Amino acid sequence: MAALVARAQSGDDAAFEDLVAATHVETYTLARRLTGDDDDARDVVQEAYLRAYRSIGRFRGEARFSTWMYRITANCASTHVGRRRRHRHDELVEDLVVVDTDPGLDPSAQADASDLRTRLAAALDELPPKLRAVVVLRDVYDLPHEAIAAELGISESAAKVRLHRARRKLKDRLFPARAGAEAEGATRGSL
Repeated sequence: MAALVARAQSGDDAAFEDLVAATHVETYTLARRLTGDDDDARDVVQEAYLRAYRSIGRFRGEARFSTWMYRITANCASTHVGRRRRHRHDELVEDLVVVDTDPGLDPSAQADASDLRTRLAAALDELPPKLRAVVVLRDVYDLPHEAIAAELGISESAAKVRLHRARRKLKDRLFPARAGAEAEGATRGSL
């Protein structure tokens, strides 16, 4: 990949196209997870590659090209989601539910798993972009805290705090009865 980057930096557009082809799936997947929407993800990916193309000459090679693209994509997604929230409107939602069909699972377990996936996706979509980015990079991409901090341009301690807050919000959203019981127990314990 380093050879492709060097060629792209020297103005070889075909080499940049090869870099896009090599990283597009991962870049789109990250954008989709950060935005929660296919159309928004496509817009973010397009903007991310445009920014990368314009600044390929400044890429120093201190990290892998794919890592550099992750950071650009995360920044573009954050900007895009913030802009989208300022201009939010009601969306048309299809009444379509996709259920995995694994013959090894009984229908009740399939329904429970499908329901949990749907609720988790909704809970992720409701997280503020800064919290969603951290939880996706840690729990989906399994990046260590220091890499997350570098990707998002924040301190490692800020990454840990955001991750804790994001997981707490997800837990409260997914398991409200448990969150209520924990809060009640904490109140009783302080009396």
